[in-house]
Amino acid sequence: MTTKNIQLLRVTHLRGPNIWTYRPVIEAWVDIGALEDFPSNTIPGFYERLTALLPGLALHRCGIGAPGGFLERLREGTWVAHILEHVVLELQNLAGMRTGFGKTRQTPVRGVYKMAFRTRQEQVGRAALVTGRDLVMAAIDDQPYDQAAAVARLHELVDSLCLGPSTAHIVEAATARGIPHLRLTEGNLVQLGHGAGQRRIWTAETDQTSAIAEEIASDKDLTKSLLQSCGVPVPQGQVVNSVEEAWEAAQDIGLPVALKPYDGNHGRGVSLDLNNKKDIEAAFLLAQRKGDGSVIVEQYIAGNEHRLLVVGKRVVAAARGETAWVTGDGHANIIELVDRQINSDPRRGTGEDDPLNALAPQDGAEIILELERQGFTAYSVPASGEKVLIQRNGNVAVDVTDQVHPSVAAAATLAARVVGLDVAGVDLVLEDVSRPLAEQRGAVIEVNASPGLLSHLKPASGLPRPVGQAIIEHLFGSDKNGRIPVVGVAGSQNTTRIARLIAWLLHINGNKVGLACRDGFYLGARQVEADDSSHWDGAQRLLINRAVDVAVFENDSRMILSEGLAYDKCSVGVVTDVSGFEALAEFYIDDLDKLYNVLRTQVDVILPQGVAVLNAADPRVVEMAPLCDGEVIFYGLDPQLDAIRAHRAAGKRVLFVQNGQIVMAQGMEEVALVSMATMKRAKSEKPEMVMAAMAAAWAAGVAPELIAAGLRAFESDPKKKY
Repeated sequence: MTTKNIQLLRVTHLRGPNIWTYRPVIEAWVDIGALEDFPSNTIPGFYERLTALLPGLALHRCGIGAPGGFLERLREGTWVAHILEHVVLELQNLAGMRTGFGKTRQTPVRGVYKMAFRTRQEQVGRAALVTGRDLVMAAIDDQPYDQAAAVARLHELVDSLCLGPSTAHIVEAATARGIPHLRLTEGNLVQLGHGAGQRRIWTAETDQTSAIAEEIASDKDLTKSLLQSCGVPVPQGQVVNSVEEAWEAAQDIGLPVALKPYDGNHGRGVSLDLNNKKDIEAAFLLAQRKGDGSVIVEQYIAGNEHRLLVVGKRVVAAARGETAWVTGDGHANIIELVDRQINSDPRRGTGEDDPLNALAPQDGAEIILELERQGFTAYSVPASGEKVLIQRNGNVAVDVTDQVHPSVAAAATLAARVVGLDVAGVDLVLEDVSRPLAEQRGAVIEVNASPGLLSHLKPASGLPRPVGQAIIEHLFGSDKNGRIPVVGVAGSQNTTRIARLIAWLLHINGNKVGLACRDGFYLGARQVEADDSSHWDGAQRLLINRAVDVAVFENDSRMILSEGLAYDKCSVGVVTDVSGFEALAEFYIDDLDKLYNVLRTQVDVILPQGVAVLNAADPRVVEMAPLCDGEVIFYGLDPQLDAIRAHRAAGKRVLFVQNGQIVMAQGMEEVALVSMATMKRAKSEKPEMVMAAMAAAWAAGVAPELIAAGLRAFESDPKKKY
């Protein structure tokens, strides 16, 4: 057949709620050309080749809502754009970025489709789209394709661009609580919540983590001194700066000893159970290389290494370490034995998601030193049955949370408080974590800021622990979600004036209001910038501003189609009208039904405790009322409009004009009357605009009396400070 390469006409990252879904997606406009005439069941061998490249497609539901649904569509015949959607989703899943949502729809242009798919990271999603197109074309043309190499490239992007596993786990816990998040950098700095309600995390650090506490934790000698002063058991130790001092200190303390970098962490440069001068000298040089030069010599405590995770004032997870050994067979060297007996464990690897690290006896300085102490090198061949110690520490991944004795937990939480850390990894050496601390020779050996969470999330054995949930509870308590009231205004009729008037009414109510609209960027009564701010970047500036406790946004249809809403949920959503689709022809929006689906996005995101403010005079806006999870307030000039009459009869809130007054009514009770004669001419000539703003302010908790006063004081000229 005559084929044409699949063309990607336009690729857009919709970063917020959009016409497809509540979550960020990539929308691709796909031209399949001549393939429009060749559904999948007409291409010989295509089904077999595609499923051989991506066997995981068998789990895709599609259509029938059960695993295998997509393959059924593929056998019966479906079009390439739809196939590409599923291929891109599967590629992201294989690369380690789980996604599941996708949709594909025809446009009025033959062979051109709009396709949307969920992605957690824009660059990964775009790369998966291009990779998916190439894979599909290879399957169509019966050409070889290196699927493994393609997935490996995507996996590298996921590892380098996506949130790390610890941060991602905390964000997932926040999402489960309904707490929104914003990624502030390409790294792991994340804002949880909006405006004045926000908190921030950076991996396992929070905005409550003290810089002084971090400095103390990085100073191992100071940490030990403080802990000892407060009654926390610690090993006796001494800071040294030369090999000679190290040996003298070891003799003073008493052999065996342990050596570690003065400013080290995560077990780097640590040597244990040192009994002679030669081993101590070698361990000193290793610790010096791994740190800033100074080294700690301290009493060696026999037992297993344990990491207790302290969040706030309690231990939320605990893991035990294990030593790593190999047994010789008389033929293989230690490198081969490690690969066969240790690294073959599927729990070991080099990625962030692997609970245990793969070991390299020929490269790891700590392992090389440990082998030398036993008279080996990485290339030695141990005798049959001979056991060789490879690693004493660094394998802390056996969950023991349910075994921790209260006295051990008390020592760990006290250690974290003494240092001043709200989230801390407290390292102890203990014979048995389930026994009282006083009954054994146990000690706290380190207190770490920004502790790794993976050993608790994916332990090598035992139960995973919900440490992200504990951190979220620590930051927000049990009843907060980090949200501030958000008001969104959508439509095409006077939306800028409505947004500004809402912001003014909220401002005089005592709120610290931020506003992003076409007239500019406002904070309180001050116009900060006069440039159009009714776009994603302008809106984000409000959500990250800690001084803002209420945010108002103007959203037009073009923004929803090209960027998505800037917020995931809102307290109040205003829709003025469904009209003007002619200006959106470039988006294939060519009738009122399609425009309705764009503007309904504003109503779809209203919180259950929120309010939709809808124009009762526009039948299509009225149709949006059942989509709102919260309350609805209707407004309109005529009190006899069907929507207003029915709403009043149901005891709900409405606004209408009667005898030259705007009536605010709750059911049949008239709550307030606002004379239009007292308003400035610009407002009195546009009562629907004024009613929309009044209704939104009323929905946001502004008293009707204050609304009336605010209308008289509002200055509509955006060049002036209100």
